[in-house]
Amino acid sequence: MPANYNNSAWFYDRLSRLVYGKALIKAQVYLLRFIPPNSNILIVGGGTGWILDEIVNIHPSGLQITYVEIAPKMMALSKKRKAGNNRVIFINEAIEDVRLLPDFDVIITPFLFDNFTEQTFKQVFNHIHSFLKPGGLWLNCDFQLKGKWWQKGLLKSMFLFFRMICDIEASALPDVNNQFNQCGYKAIASQTFFGEFIISQVYKQG
Repeated sequence: MPANYNNSAWFYDRLSRLVYGKALIKAQVYLLRFIPPNSNILIVGGGTGWILDEIVNIHPSGLQITYVEIAPKMMALSKKRKAGNNRVIFINEAIEDVRLLPDFDVIITPFLFDNFTEQTFKQVFNHIHSFLKPGGLWLNCDFQLKGKWWQKGLLKSMFLFFRMICDIEASALPDVNNQFNQCGYKAIASQTFFGEFIISQVYKQG
């Protein structure tokens, strides 16, 4: 059963700022500069939707955005965000159950894949991958372990907390880079945050 952040909708953003300061926000905002004008964009797991406000600051018009979020309460918050003159289609389902045409110029997956076991991650990844146009961009940010003593403890605590509250299935980070490589993507830009514990990467297909 997919993770559902419905129970954490009311405190998720505040909790993330308490633990990580503005690092989660900065990691996602970094990626938005790579969105070309007039793009067709797929956002998977957008949470409370503040990323839509940030996108409007860069692209007040010209975008078509498909916004997929499984948690109804998260989706309700997202629909209150600014869209400017961009067109936003909201889909309140698990991405695994969504069927879309392969016509997206950009895919954004903010802190999505750490919800899944390695096996489920590969299935979800390949499903999302099928929606991207050849030569499209995939903007991804997530956690990573870089050998610092505090990272494993913080990651373990995070998994335990969200397993209890939101029923996530994961207990370890999937091998995201390997999956991108296997599917023919190349990383063309990257930036780390919060002592390298968070990484934002821009992948280009083909």
